[in-house]
Amino acid sequence: MATDYDAPRKTEDDSESIEALKERVPDKMSGAVDVEDADNPSGFELPGADLSDLDLDVVVLPPQQDEFTCASCFLVKHRSQVDHDSTDGPICRECS
Repeated sequence: MATDYDAPRKTEDDSESIEALKERVPDKMSGAVDVEDADNPSGFELPGADLSDLDLDVVVLPPQQDEFTCASCFLVKHRSQVDHDSTDGPICRECS
């Protein structure tokens, strides 16, 4: 059976009134506030917040045998990404 996708698609459910639709939508002015955010349970820190009392533990690995630091972008790359050596040091393919 052929379907005309340009024809308007109306069913009996589409004929609901605006008032019925408004009843299904929660009132935004209600006093119920979701305090706990499920995606971010620790809260949200604003940019520029004072984080001086926090201690961060970061493990810094020494340079590996198959890595180099690009003298142009200062990113650590794999040796397969070396394009050429300059007077300042190795340059990666993306910077050359």
